[in-house]
Amino acid sequence: MTSPFLRLGLRAFFVLTGLLLLSGSPRKVVWTALGDSITYLNDHPEQTGNRITKGYLSLITEKHPEISYINKGFNGWSAVRIAEKIETLGLEPSDVYTIFLGTNDWWQGQPLGTFSDYLDNTGPGTVSGAFRIILDKFRRLNPQAKIILITPLQRGDFVHISNFKNNAYGSYKAKNGQELADFAKMIVRIGRHEKIPTVDLFRKSGITSNNMVRFKRLREPGKASYKNFGYPEYSEIPFDPEKDEYPYPAEAIYMTYDGLHPSDEGYRLIAGKILKKWKPGKGNR
Repeated sequence: MTSPFLRLGLRAFFVLTGLLLLSGSPRKVVWTALGDSITYLNDHPEQTGNRITKGYLSLITEKHPEISYINKGFNGWSAVRIAEKIETLGLEPSDVYTIFLGTNDWWQGQPLGTFSDYLDNTGPGTVSGAFRIILDKFRRLNPQAKIILITPLQRGDFVHISNFKNNAYGSYKAKNGQELADFAKMIVRIGRHEKIPTVDLFRKSGITSNNMVRFKRLREPGKASYKNFGYPEYSEIPFDPEKDEYPYPAEAIYMTYDGLHPSDEGYRLIAGKILKKWKPGKGNR
């Protein structure tokens, strides 16, 4: 015969269980973030000279603790290279995938290709074809997953904080006859065709050549002295990686800390834009 105390304990257990079920505790969501150094640096702030504290992955998962991220950022990689190596990257089934690529393709001179390269699945010889390979891979891993595309940001003049010879001019001019804006437009077009949410950071982030950095510190032409130059003036003044000081002291940091990679402020802005397209807690699709 069951004792009154045991019956009371069982009743309390079932009431508590029911309350927990009714509370609607959010289920865990696994997010794979595929990208380049802008994604990679989230987990490697020491490689920024500790100029950042939190990347967009950490900012999003701190706000939504039901989300856990897998950082698949590859420093210096292009969409083309990722597509070529897609089966070797250890990609896992996830609830959400984000794809934040394209800036390295532009700088490395990878051909953008045409929208037909995407539609016809012509392979990783073009950026458009590479995106088809990446999207197909994610859909094979989880046909029900939410996928979000993220366009490249505009770029200022980049100088690596610990290797001055690693530098690049900004997206204010073409590279190998291609405009970075066209890479962003292609990603938007793919997203529209596939009905995939797309974060257009190139056109709608508010990060532009004017606020990448507060200034670029360069030698005044024909002089030994340094001066702080804003955009577009700095784009016409040469930087000598062999002789010149680092052009972005801490006080130059604005939306980026080195002319290309986001600062804390830039990452906060990016995280907010992604969350608007994602809307965690309202389903993954």
